[in-house]
Amino acid sequence: MLVVVGLFVAACRFVGPRVVVPGEPVLPRRKAVMFGLGVLALWVHADWPIHDIGEGYLFSVHMIQHTGFTLIAPALLILGMPGWLTRWLFVDRLWARRAARVLFRPLVAGLVYNLVTVLTHWPLVVNASLENHPLHFFVHLVLFFSAFCMWFPVLNTVPDLPTTSPPFRMLYLFLQSVIPTIPASFLTFGETPLYAYYAEVPRLWGMSAVEDMQLAGALMKVYAGSILWGVIVGVFFRWYAAEEKQRPRRRPDAVLTWDEVQRELDRTAPTGSG
Repeated sequence: MLVVVGLFVAACRFVGPRVVVPGEPVLPRRKAVMFGLGVLALWVHADWPIHDIGEGYLFSVHMIQHTGFTLIAPALLILGMPGWLTRWLFVDRLWARRAARVLFRPLVAGLVYNLVTVLTHWPLVVNASLENHPLHFFVHLVLFFSAFCMWFPVLNTVPDLPTTSPPFRMLYLFLQSVIPTIPASFLTFGETPLYAYYAEVPRLWGMSAVEDMQLAGALMKVYAGSILWGVIVGVFFRWYAAEEKQRPRRRPDAVLTWDEVQRELDRTAPTGSG
């Protein structure tokens, strides 16, 4: 956490003043707050008690930890990155721009994120990572960076990098909530422990290994899904508000004319329509 904060502060102090667009603040207050919340989310989910309980006792708490690493922290960190920092990291160097345009492309980012989600719930991977701390740390890094790529086309505002329209964002996020239901179903409806590691650890709060596994599946579906659907609802209302601002204002007693109807039809017609 100290390295992340230190690099961010150093970039804002030494890089920002050199590359910022004239008139653009180096670090707006809202960006600073969002980045701080992102670091806090990483810290909370990586430290005691979530880490200790999730690694040594309950898989359901481990699932809460993974949700923080994938659906909370990366989104807040992206929202907290000023535009100049995003451009400096992913646009100013040719190799970085080429890599970003591939990794942040919605199709690639979505596929990679869902593949990582499924693989990291494979019993062989879960049992091996929990018995090997360096491997466990590496799995968490892969989860975080795959989720960072998944969130980027939804939250990015830099024109030179992949971004999406509001309708596509909603569809894209909906799809991210569908694939994880596959491992969630195996967990929720399983009648025997899926992971040998959690079948042998001490139990907490009188919860059996099967009940713990079923709770983890429910959290994966409901808790993680509610975060994605919350963002979908937010995107919809922001899109609706933006559309309302673009509509011409009329007096309540004004008579609607055919020219106004035609202009509105032309404005909202799909691209390429006759």
